[in-house]
Amino acid sequence: MGSYVLRRLLHGLLLAFAVSVLTFGLLELAPGTYFDELNANPNVASGAIALLKTRYGFDKPLPVRYGRWLKSASHGDFGVSLAYNTSVAALLLPRAKNTILLTGMASLVAWAVAIPLGIWSSAGRRTWRGHVVEAAASGLLVIPEMILALACLWIAVRTHAFPVGGMTSTRFAELDWWAKIKDLASHLAIPIAVLALGMLPVLVRHVRSSMAEALSSHVVRAARAHGIPTRWVTMRYALPLAANPLISLLGFSLAGLLSASMLVEVVVGWPGVGPLLLDAILARDVYVVISAVMLSSVLVILGNLVADLLLRVADPRIRSGVS
Repeated sequence: MGSYVLRRLLHGLLLAFAVSVLTFGLLELAPGTYFDELNANPNVASGAIALLKTRYGFDKPLPVRYGRWLKSASHGDFGVSLAYNTSVAALLLPRAKNTILLTGMASLVAWAVAIPLGIWSSAGRRTWRGHVVEAAASGLLVIPEMILALACLWIAVRTHAFPVGGMTSTRFAELDWWAKIKDLASHLAIPIAVLALGMLPVLVRHVRSSMAEALSSHVVRAARAHGIPTRWVTMRYALPLAANPLISLLGFSLAGLLSASMLVEVVVGWPGVGPLLLDAILARDVYVVISAVMLSSVLVILGNLVADLLLRVADPRIRSGVS
C-alpha cells in the first residue's frame, strides 16, 4: 500500500510539474503583458516601468523566471502579484479555502442526491419513475451553469429567501457560533444549488447505468432466486458491484466541478479563486494566474488520488494486481 501511494504521489508531482511548465509557456506566448497597460498610461514614466521589470525579474529569460517562481513556490510564496504587490499565497490561500468549502459541500450534496435517485430509477427503469428521472436529467443536462446561476439569483432576489452575493453578512463577527453557521449556510445555498444541479444529471445517469448492469448480473439473480428481499439485494449485492465505476467517476467529477465553480463564483459573487483568477487574467497578473491554475491542477490530482485509493480498497482484484 505504501509503495502504491508513493508511486501515485510521484506521478502527481510529475504531472503538476508538466502543468506548470506548460502554463508558463502559454502565458509567455499570449499577447500583451502587465507592463503594456502601464506603457499606455501617460502618467507613468518609462524609467519607472523599466525599474518594475527589473524588480520583478521580467528582464530575465523565461527559464530564469520559471526557476525563481519554482523556488518561491517551494517556500510557499508562489511569486509576487504585480497588481497587488504582495505574495500570491496571501491572496490565493484564503480564497482557495472558500473554493474548497464550496466545491466540497456541492459534491456532497450532489452525490447524496444522485446515489439514492439513481438506485430508485434503476430499479424501475422501465416504469414511469425511470422515465421521469431520465427526462429531468436530460433537461438539466442542456442548461448551462450560468443560466442556472442567473435563475437561482432571480429567485433569491424575488423571494428574499437567501442572501445574494458574498460569503457572510456584514455583522458576521457579532453573531454567536450557531448564528454564524446559519449565516454561512444561507450564503452557500445558491452556489451549492447551482453546482449540484449542474453535476446531478451526469451523476444520476452513471449511477443508474452502473446499478442497472449490477442488477442484471448473475450474483444478483442468484440472490433473488434464494428469496432474499429486493431492498436487501439492492443494497447488499448490487450496490457493491456498481461501486467501482462510481468511485472512478468521483475523481473525474472533481475536475468538472472545479471548472464550473470558477464561473459560478463570478456570477453569484462567491469570494473564491474564480473572481481572483478572472481579475488576474484581465490585469495580466502572471504569477497569480499560474498559481491559480496550479492550485486547480493539484486539487484535481489529489481528487483522483483519493479515488484511486478508494478503488483499491473496494476492489480486491486491483490490490492483487498491484501487489
